[in-house]
This record gives sequence, structure tokens and C-alpha cells, in this order.
Amino acid sequence: MKIGELSERTGIPTRMLRYYEGQGLLSSGRSANGYRAYDESDVERAARARGLVQSGLTTRLAKVVLDAESACRTAAPVCTRELAEMLAAELAVLDERLACLTRSRDAVARFLQLTEHGDLVDAVAAA
Repeated sequence: MKIGELSERTGIPTRMLRYYEGQGLLSSGRSANGYRAYDESDVERAARARGLVQSGLTTRLAKVVLDAESACRTAAPVCTRELAEMLAAELAVLDERLACLTRSRDAVARFLQLTEHGDLVDAVAAA
């Protein structure tokens, strides 16, 4: 599929898809006329890349996560000690970020529950 179709299917602008490709988050083949050519698996990878970047990961770390997920699907993963240490450090950063986000979410929920709009917290939780 061409980049326009990938954009349409994922909701990601073509400019952002080109950026993701430049950062190594996506790769494409080239058709005879030089257009980028993506396959079905790129739809999921592009959406996953966007989610990782939107959640605060750098594109460098998002690439590591995407590549690790791909490796786990195909065979038992293997990595160097250096990479394992880097991933362990990033895991600690992610845990800290999750803890911070959880505290922020809980504070917002508590605030809303104390207002006359507390029912909105239940509506969000149900969704």
C-alpha cells in the first residue's frame, strides 16, 4: 500500500509517517516508480509507534520497544549485556513515569469526585 493509504488506515499524517521512517520506526519498500510501499504489518507497527511516542517515549526508545516486540514474536530474544542494562534502565524510567501518571490521574479523579461533576469519573472508568 502507498503512504496515503497507510495514513488513512492509521490516522497518522503522511509527514509523521515519513518522520517515523527516518527515525527507523517504520521501513518501506519502493515500488518501480519510487513510491514508498508498505504492507499490512506496517499498519499495526505505525499505530504502535504513534502510541509509544504519544505516551512519552523518545523515538529511539520506541524503536527499541518495537524491535523487541518483533523479536519476541519470531524467536527467543537474544541481546548483549550492554543492551540488557540499557533496557533495564529504561524500564526503571518507565516505571517512574507510570507511577507519576498514576499519581496525576488519581489527583484529577479525587478532585472531580469532590465536585458536583463526580459522575464524570465513573463515566470515564466505565469507558
